[in-house]
Amino acid sequence: MNRDRMLLGLGVALVLAFLASYYVYRQLQRVQPGMTGKAAKLVHVVVAAGPLKLGQRLTAIDLALLDWPEGRQPPGSFSRPEDCVGRALTVPMVQDEVVLEPELAKREAGAGLSVTIPEGMRAVSVGVDDVIAVAGFVTPGTSVDVLVTGMGPGGPVTRTILEHVRVLAVGQELQAEGGKPQTAPVVTLLVNPEDGEKLTLAAADGKIHLALRNVVDVTDVNPPPVYGSSMFLGAAPVVAGRRVLAAKPAPPAGPFTVQVIRGDKVENLAFPR
Repeated sequence: MNRDRMLLGLGVALVLAFLASYYVYRQLQRVQPGMTGKAAKLVHVVVAAGPLKLGQRLTAIDLALLDWPEGRQPPGSFSRPEDCVGRALTVPMVQDEVVLEPELAKREAGAGLSVTIPEGMRAVSVGVDDVIAVAGFVTPGTSVDVLVTGMGPGGPVTRTILEHVRVLAVGQELQAEGGKPQTAPVVTLLVNPEDGEKLTLAAADGKIHLALRNVVDVTDVNPPPVYGSSMFLGAAPVVAGRRVLAAKPAPPAGPFTVQVIRGDKVENLAFPR
């Protein structure tokens, strides 16, 4: 009797195990139908063989081929490295990142800083020090406001002449080094031709400072200029960008009197105002 029960239990266990295996098999077929179907055909796409810098001209050793499912290649990708060799990058890249057509400059555009300048814009360099460049935290890719201090008709004045200007380069470096501060005697800014003239004049005739701001903050504040008289003497306060002069007190009515002393004589003389 015990033996029959054991055999019956073993049979039930085998049936349950078979049903469980069949259920798992069906679920795997549903989730991964490719396992039982025909293997997808693979093609090659061109990728970066290692980290690549902004403005770098590509060579054969900078590129590699990576297997990719046919029909699923990223738009603008390449299948032959020779189609990319000799062209410069307009963006930095990481290892195994797919090289795309919009991220490459034209062959005749050259390499370096020039390929990062959009059409209609200009790169203007200004001399800086650690104070002007915000202790080295002004790095490529950051955004700054440009302030200039100079002598106005009423004395020294500081005003903001440019807002949310993109930093192209610090010295000869075109990209930041992991957020680390970078120090160099020159900073290159991306501006339109008109703003380039303002920046050049401000750097020549005044003292410029760069104010670091968040790259996602593109709001034009247009703050009013600040005058030295209002800063140090409390006169001519600045309200909404205009100098407001304090009202002059009204002169007292009537003549004014001058006391004249001659020896032991004292005389009060009256004069009209």
